[in-house]
Amino acid sequence: MAVLASGTGSNLQALLDHSRVRPAGRLVVSDRADAKALDRARTAGVEAVHHDPSAFATRDAHDEALAFLLRGRGIELICLAGYMRILSPVIVRAFWGRMLNVHPSLLPAFPGAHAVRDALAWGVKLTGCTVHLVDEEVDHGPIVAQEAVSVLEDDDEASLHARIQEVEHRLYPAAAALLVEGRVRLEGRRAVVEEEP
Repeated sequence: MAVLASGTGSNLQALLDHSRVRPAGRLVVSDRADAKALDRARTAGVEAVHHDPSAFATRDAHDEALAFLLRGRGIELICLAGYMRILSPVIVRAFWGRMLNVHPSLLPAFPGAHAVRDALAWGVKLTGCTVHLVDEEVDHGPIVAQEAVSVLEDDDEASLHARIQEVEHRLYPAAAALLVEGRVRLEGRRAVVEEEP
């Protein structure tokens, strides 16, 4: 398994801590050299790599090199954990059906980088988080798991995001475990979770 992260790595930490996913993050890759996620990986004894986008002329070249890196390490499953780059079809196709993302809304509502802010601006009463397989569109792939979070009257972006992250830290490792165990199959656009044997 590889985890791709750009920031603090709180979802990476949840994956590292989850017993059914271990060894979560056999490899952690970040597009930012100063990402705290790389420090979390090293602390856990997991290989951490900075894959610098500025070293490549195009996004496709970057993603081809990333796919080469992942294949070279024998990676079979990828979890995006706050990875703030849109992956090109080059890498999405290479890992189709084996790449998960977690997003802080109940998709298809509020895709994109400002989901929590957008939910508050719309005045919704419920939002939440979604774990989905990655396809070639942003925050669009087949949904593996979702859970709702109530929006409180006094919520601001930070307080609502913190409550959503609490759910993410539980739901994401559970969904990753389903994929590791081979219990997610696709039926057209639907991700079907098979019962535990």
